[in-house]
Amino acid sequence: MFSPASPVTGGGQTGFTSPTYTITQVPAPDVNGKQYAVTALGGTQTGARIHAPSDPFTINFVVPKVNATPGVPVNGVLGPQKRNTYKLIGRAGLIPVAGQAPQIGTCTVEISVPAGAESADAAKVKALLSLVFGAASAQSAGIGDSVVLGV
Repeated sequence: MFSPASPVTGGGQTGFTSPTYTITQVPAPDVNGKQYAVTALGGTQTGARIHAPSDPFTINFVVPKVNATPGVPVNGVLGPQKRNTYKLIGRAGLIPVAGQAPQIGTCTVEISVPAGAESADAAKVKALLSLVFGAASAQSAGIGDSVVLGV
């Protein structure tokens, strides 16, 4: 179950020192999500802002409303499977031009698992997620610099 401990230790970013995010659970946009808002910042992250209605800063984990089940093989061959899709969505108010109102920017991680793989190949599902989140964590600053610099 998605239940991050507060404060969340942020990934490394150029110009930030030991960033942390105090989070509080808030209503999610839909019943199949669990959402948290950033209510306090820690470390050095000059210019970052906490959540406000007109300047959101949230993280939301969304699960399928109904889980798909594995298909049935036809002539001994299993065709394309239905998928169970999970999303981790970060939202933040981002100021596009100085002096203007924030507009919402997003970061979405989508996890799409063929129905049945969560039980038939659970270790490989976990290995996939371990690789992706480990690489993202290790490269947090590099990803941030690429997005900010456009390269």
